This record gives sequence, structure tokens and C-alpha cells, in this order.
Amino acid sequence: MNALSQQPTGTPPRDEGVADFAGEVRFYLSQQPRQLPSRYLYDPLGSALFEAITRLPWYHVTRAELGLLRTHGQAILQRPGVPARLVELGSGSGEKLATLLAAGKPADAPVDLHLIDVSHAALSAATQALASVAGARVTAHQASYEDGLGELPRSEKAAGRTLAMFLGSNIGNFDPGESRLLLTRVRRTLVPGDELLIGVDLVKPERDLLLAYDDPLQVTAAFNRNLLVRINRELDGRIDLANFVHRAVWNAEASRIEMHLVSTRRQRLLIHGAGCDIAIEEGESIWTESSYKFDRKTLRELLTSSGFVPDAQWVDERAGFALTLARA
Repeated sequence: MNALSQQPTGTPPRDEGVADFAGEVRFYLSQQPRQLPSRYLYDPLGSALFEAITRLPWYHVTRAELGLLRTHGQAILQRPGVPARLVELGSGSGEKLATLLAAGKPADAPVDLHLIDVSHAALSAATQALASVAGARVTAHQASYEDGLGELPRSEKAAGRTLAMFLGSNIGNFDPGESRLLLTRVRRTLVPGDELLIGVDLVKPERDLLLAYDDPLQVTAAFNRNLLVRINRELDGRIDLANFVHRAVWNAEASRIEMHLVSTRRQRLLIHGAGCDIAIEEGESIWTESSYKFDRKTLRELLTSSGFVPDAQWVDERAGFALTLARA
């Protein structure tokens, strides 16, 4: 669960802004199974709901990762000296980066922080959270991960070591081929001596996984259904939210949690701004997000096949979460 899930298949036409949103909604809803790209979950309300999810007692990812960053921040940052540049892919609220800097950055060490996220609300919150960090210069990039990496000033790359950060198990939102492709692209932006810090959620009992993605307070359900609210608001949709329920499913064979919006009746999806008039059956679902879970072997294989050398790892065994530092 996080900012750029890539579960949809196929390649839609690409435009800009609202036209892009409309084109992707039209394209993916016409697929079988019906899908919606989960990056569109993160409008301002969606981002706020996701931050609420990270506080839920059933969602352990954020607390476990913050604990590891707090405990091992010095070991992460000071080897062999504080990086001149930290680049976080999917910055969220900025809390994790602020926690790492507080734990491991010497007070007088200057550092450039580059935040890359598709959510303007998340970038604003992160920039504000990091504004008080001594010696830090913050630059926000509202972009996809690849586009944001491409915006980094080339002149900075020779000025010191870079630590790229991909936290919150964001890599789990990509299918295996896409995650390898993304990390390979990240590796190409780095030079020998640079590093990647990646956080991943590990495979754990099915009950624990389902509680994290279908919580008793139904915050995750609201987060998922908010995608329909956004479609109604931005694309002149006529979707009745009462006709959809949230469902989380553990796909053990693929090692992923899937989030779906399931139709409770036969209905038509009218979305005027996307040119959609689609019949959907009772029990038919719209697949909105995937979250892959890892074991240590598959994580190591992913990193090495993407051009990284795993160098150190810290694990919260109780929560089932791992932080891994890899060299470019």
C-alpha cells in the first residue's frame, strides 16, 4: 500500500493532467479483470487517509520502519560519512526521513534532500516536516519516480555520495518485473559508492496481513472507496458508493495482498468525463492495488538482479519488516 502501484496490465494512451486521468480510467476499466491504477488513490483526502492507516494498530509497517530508522540511523548514515544527498522515492509525510536524520546526521553536516512523490499534499507535508532540519536544503519533485530521478541536477552527482531511499515497502506495490525494472533504473542514476536503502514488508501469517489491509475501523475501506469519490468529483462520474464494498485478498501463490472494490449489484458505471458507460455485474470487482510481500531470499535476488550489492540488513522480527542497505 503506497504511492505507485502498477498492477494494471497493458499500455493506455498518455495525455496530461485530467485528460491523462480520464484516459487511464477509461482504458483500465475496460480491461478484464477491471482495474484502476492505485497512484490515483493519493489525492489530498486519500493521502490523509493513508496517513491515518499508518497509525492503525493492525498496520505495522510504519511503526516497525520508524523503529529501525531510529535505532540504526547512525549506522545507516555514517558509513563512511554522511551522504551529501538523500533522495527519497515516495516521501509521504517526511516523518521517516526526519527520523533518520535525527538519529544519524551530525548537527553540522550539510545535506541536500530531494523528495519525489506524485502527491502534492504529501510533498507539502514532507517539506514542512523537514524545514527545521539543520543544514538541510529541501527540493520537492512532484513526479513519478523515474521522472523525478531524471530531474536531479546533474552537477550535484559529482559533489558527494548519494543515498537513495525507497521506504514503506513501496517496492511491494510493483509486480516483480516492474520492481526489477524500476530498481535497475534507479541504479543507472547512481554511481559506484552511492547506496540504496530499501524497506520491505515480509511474508507473515495471512490473518495479520488481512487485518492490515481490511482493518476493523474501515479506514482502509474508506481509502479505497475514495478513488470512486475522486472519479465522481474530477470526471463527472455517477458512481453510487453504496454499491461497492472494499475487499482485501491474500494471493499466496503470487505472494501479494490485493485490494478490490466489489460491486454489490448489477449496475452501470457512468463517467461522463472519461466517456465511460460500462455494465458491471454483481460480485464483479475493480482491482485497485497490489502489495507484494518478500522473504529474505527474494529480496536479495531482486537487489542483485537490479545491479545492487546487499551490504547490511536490520529486521524487526516481530513485525516482519526489513531495512536493507545496498551498494551501487
